[in-house]
Amino acid sequence: MIKTLPLPVAGLMSDRGIREVAADLREMLKICREHGVQEGMDPFMTLSFLSLPVIPELKLTARGLFDVSRFEFTSVED
Repeated sequence: MIKTLPLPVAGLMSDRGIREVAADLREMLKICREHGVQEGMDPFMTLSFLSLPVIPELKLTARGLFDVSRFEFTSVED
């Protein structure tokens, strides 16, 4: 593992100070750039929206594929 940013408050927020969290995030973004992520792209924001099961229609969650329109878990075969 290269670097992590723990989010112990409901898996959404840090319990550390903003300066410490911002420094860690800047370091993580620098590492991403070194691995080919382009400027202007924030991979962490992209990943955070992937896990939200409410937008747009199909979302991949830790529990599986979620169909927002039908508000139920589904499979690729449905």
